[in-house]
Amino acid sequence: MKALLLAAGLGTRLRPVTDKIPKCLVPINGKPLLEYWLDSLSKSGVTQFLINTSYLHEQVEEFISNSKYKNIVTLVYEKTLLNTGGTLLENRDFFDDEAFFLVHADNLSFCDFKGFINTHKNRPNNTHITMMLFHTDNPSSCGIVELDEQGVVQKFHEKVENPPSNLANGAVYICEPDIFKYLKSLNKKNIDFSNDVLPNYLGKINTFLNDAYHRDIGTIESYAIAQIESAEFVKS
Repeated sequence: MKALLLAAGLGTRLRPVTDKIPKCLVPINGKPLLEYWLDSLSKSGVTQFLINTSYLHEQVEEFISNSKYKNIVTLVYEKTLLNTGGTLLENRDFFDDEAFFLVHADNLSFCDFKGFINTHKNRPNNTHITMMLFHTDNPSSCGIVELDEQGVVQKFHEKVENPPSNLANGAVYICEPDIFKYLKSLNKKNIDFSNDVLPNYLGKINTFLNDAYHRDIGTIESYAIAQIESAEFVKS
């Protein structure tokens, strides 16, 4: 299995931490955020990674070139950001005709990734994506989902004041390769996954609940909290 790790964002909400370091390399208990993803997914069966870069890309390139993962990582530099779907489509040739991980690497996740893969393999008929879910402590700041009895997404509530639950989209997916046909049909280069893609797949998105740990390292507050909360996982 292959994976796209999205790592090109500016990390503006995390300033001043990200003034001199890209968000994907901020240290969590002394270890770069991106390295957690490379470690977890490679142990779960991912054999090749594509990582997009832009802001302070030289640091990401240096990190990868000095890492044990350098031979299984392909880096692509985006002078102009293409957004999630646009990056996928632009790099279609990297992916085989099989399912792949799509990961927003500015999150920190610990979970049973092999179980995630198995959930996708055993997904309900006519579903094409499996989305990681988590229970958020701040529902109004997240994309909240409503599911049917099979765990298939029926409705999204994107950052609304009073969402119906705290079950949120973790922005980590396993996608079937037929998604490229839909991306191409949009006839544009810059494609927002949340707005341009996911609404089209309502009723076709399976889910996997991460009941171990997941946090968006998006603000100074969440970054500080992650340092404390993740300590037990780092030790283990």
